Order: sequence, then C-alpha cells, then structure tokens
Amino acid sequence: MAALPLQVMQPGGAAITLAAASGGGDTCPAGDEIFLEVLNGNAAARTVVLATPGTFQGLPIGDRSVTIPAGERWQIPVPRIFAKADGRCDLTYTPDAASVTIGCFKYAS
Repeated sequence: MAALPLQVMQPGGAAITLAAASGGGDTCPAGDEIFLEVLNGNAAARTVVLATPGTFQGLPIGDRSVTIPAGERWQIPVPRIFAKADGRCDLTYTPDAASVTIGCFKYAS
C-alpha cells in the first residue's frame, strides 16, 4: 500500500498531482474537508472502496464503494468515520487499479 500525501489547496490556486493507484491498495488521511480526486483512465468502470474500521453497537459499519465510469474524474469525500487509529483510510480498487490515478486534497483554511 502506498501512502498518499495530503495536498493542501491554497486560496490562490495550486498545481495538483495525481499518482498511479497501487494494485495492492493505498492509504490516505481522513478527516474534515478531505477528499480524493480519482481519474479513471480505463476503458471500463473502476470502483474505489473506502474501508470503515469502526463499529456501531458492536456491529461493523459498511465500507463505502464508489464506482467511477470509464474516462471520468470524480471527487470522493473521506470523512473521519473512515480513519483507523493512525488517522488514515485504507483504499482498494476493483476489479483492479489499471489506469486509475488518485490524489488526496484539502482546501486551506
């Protein structure tokens, strides 16, 4: 798993960087106003799965799956509910990460 860095978007604008999604999954920070930007350059849809480590009254909270159509660029919020003890969220891609690029962002306060 690759650890995606948090890129802070400044009020005057900034160049952003998307990296190739890792076949074994990635991690990213989770929290208020954090989001992923995902570009699916594949000819088929790809699904990004955000693992939810928590439980509610002893029951596991379901993971979030977001399907991105072929050739589209989406933004996906990553709120605190997805944070493990280290403050990061585990990401996986189905059926695989082929031609998927991703970045993790937050707007400056």
